Amino acid sequence: MRTRTFVAAGVVVALFAIVGGWGVRQLDGELRLPLAGRSCTVQADGTVRLDAEQMANAATIAAIGMQRQMPEQAVVVALATAYQESGLRNLAHGDRDSLGLFQQRPSQGWGTPDQIRDERYAAKRFYQALKKVRGWERMEVTDAAQAVQRSAYPKAYQKWADESQVLARALLGEATGAVACTVGRTPVMRGQAAAAELTRGLTLDWGLPDAGVVAELTDVTVPATDARDGWRYAHWLVSHAPDHGVKRVRFDGLEWSADNGRWAKVSDDRPTGARVLAEVFADPA
Repeated sequence: MRTRTFVAAGVVVALFAIVGGWGVRQLDGELRLPLAGRSCTVQADGTVRLDAEQMANAATIAAIGMQRQMPEQAVVVALATAYQESGLRNLAHGDRDSLGLFQQRPSQGWGTPDQIRDERYAAKRFYQALKKVRGWERMEVTDAAQAVQRSAYPKAYQKWADESQVLARALLGEATGAVACTVGRTPVMRGQAAAAELTRGLTLDWGLPDAGVVAELTDVTVPATDARDGWRYAHWLVSHAPDHGVKRVRFDGLEWSADNGRWAKVSDDRPTGARVLAEVFADPA
């Protein structure tokens, strides 16, 4: 198999990688996934269950927040806003001309319809607007969200604060083996196409340099400076597994497998250092 390595600001993600614990909170035992089908469970001082589309969108919102160097609370506010406005779905409709994850309106200067339907563009525009709100860091989640959205229901965002905090802790790498998703029996993508799309997603969500698609590429790797960075990437990979043909993710002595949708301890004697492993489903023989 050919592998591809990303190197960006000292961060690495790799297939079958192991890192010692660096103050990251451990979750006891395996993370079991009781839901059938393409669904995800997040456990990080609380439990949240999402479908595959919602999970992928949440992971992208969190990654864009990190790419823009926003604090964790900004990610919580963004997730709560998308929960309320769209149910974490990239909607093609809404009230009047509202569209997308945050129900942003072209007529109000948020961008063109095509731009707003781009999840990454929408998240960047939300963070840009939030950053302009004076004192948003000291506001309740609902007040910070309302300062950006100017909704007719200003207190509606607060009911999603707890779920959003759980998601933020997991997706920002503050918990171990915290995101588990089922892929289903037939992956949407396989082989080089899956690895290339996974590479593209990592590049766009995290701002990693894109070196182009490598012929016969089947695995993806990226080095990480510490455990928090590693778990950010590992959880992102699992979050996008249902739609990107990810078969296996390994990091810090734990492995998530598409076979059972769980994280479990693994033994690996190879001195791979601070890396996360991502393997995609191979093309049929």
